[in-house]
Amino acid sequence: LTDVLQFTAALIVLGGTAGAVMVSTPMSVLTGAARRLMGVLFDSAMPLDGLVEEMIDYATKARKQGLVSLEQQAMAAEDPFLRKAMNLAVDGTDIQEIRKMLELEIDLDRHHAEAEAKVFECAGGFAPTVGIIGAVLGLIQVMKNLANIDEVGHGIAVSFVATVYGVGVANLFFLPVAAKIKARVQADVRRKELIVEGVCGIVEGLNP
Repeated sequence: LTDVLQFTAALIVLGGTAGAVMVSTPMSVLTGAARRLMGVLFDSAMPLDGLVEEMIDYATKARKQGLVSLEQQAMAAEDPFLRKAMNLAVDGTDIQEIRKMLELEIDLDRHHAEAEAKVFECAGGFAPTVGIIGAVLGLIQVMKNLANIDEVGHGIAVSFVATVYGVGVANLFFLPVAAKIKARVQADVRRKELIVEGVCGIVEGLNP
């Protein structure tokens, strides 16, 4: 660890990458990407099996007692998308309108999430290039101090470590984070599509 702990190299790579990303990305997308980091480490989505059972319970009760009987359960649903879908159903909204509104919300959420994933993809693209800049800066210091062997060694260390930081942070952090966000988005879309189909089936009165 002591061989690769170089504050100067880290400052060049991380600072340069952060600056490039901030210049190329709207602030609203940047803040959304920062919030997405927690979702990379912790998955708070409810399992699909539990969601299926919940939808079947709704369908069974609606078939026996009517859609209006689901009003209290709909308001108490933990999932905000499910709560919105069930409230639309209980309010008597036309099934085509329900489907159109919910699918529009899914598309918008997917668009925002993919834009936030691209923030980390951009950072993964910038970091190796900034690492090369750090390497060149280190070599410049070497050329300026050829007469001083201590300075030469320090300059070479900074140049190589900056390259390691750039390639490493891109491939071990930024790009994997972008991939995980995309995977979370796909899972979230599948869950919401299941809710849409379930709610539309309840409105149509299909067998649970």
